[in-house]
Amino acid sequence: MRRAVYAGSFDPPTNGHLWVLKQGARQFEKLIVTIGTNPDKSYTFTEDERVRMLETLCRWVSRSIEVARLNDDLLVHFAQKAKAQFLLRGIRNVDDFWREMDMRDENYDIDPMIETVLMFPPLELRRISSSFVKGLVKSNRWEERVKKHLPPHVYEEFVKRFGK
Repeated sequence: MRRAVYAGSFDPPTNGHLWVLKQGARQFEKLIVTIGTNPDKSYTFTEDERVRMLETLCRWVSRSIEVARLNDDLLVHFAQKAKAQFLLRGIRNVDDFWREMDMRDENYDIDPMIETVLMFPPLELRRISSSFVKGLVKSNRWEERVKKHLPPHVYEEFVKRFGK
C-alpha cells in the first residue's frame, strides 16, 4: 500500500492545503496528515482546534486520509512508525523549495527508503499561506479577502477568532 505523510502547522488550513490533500488522496492509497509544531512560530489556533479543522477538511476530501499528531517526533520517524514510504510536501515558491530540499536531505540521511514528493500548486494558490491569510486581518473588509483563501468551515472558525 502506497502511504504518505503530509505535515504542516495548518494555522489555519488554507485552500492551498486543501489542494495538496486532494492531490495526495489521488496519488496515495493512504494519506496521513500530521500537525507539527515549529518553535519559530506563534500559533493563532490551538493544536486541538487545528486537528478539528483538518479532520473536517479531510472528511470532505477522502476516507483514505487520517489526521494524526506529530508530537515530538521528527517527521521521518513519524513516517517510519506509520509505515509510510513517502513524505508529501507542497511547494509554493523558491524559498519553500530550498527549505524542503534541506529537509529532504536530512530525512534521506535518516532513512533513504522514505522519498519526498513535491507538489506545485496552481498559480492562484501559490501566494497563499496561513501567515499571509492572518496578515489580511489588519485591512479593511478583510473578511471578503480571507474568505477567498480558506475552506468554508475554516473561514467560520477564523471569523469567530478574529471577530467581524
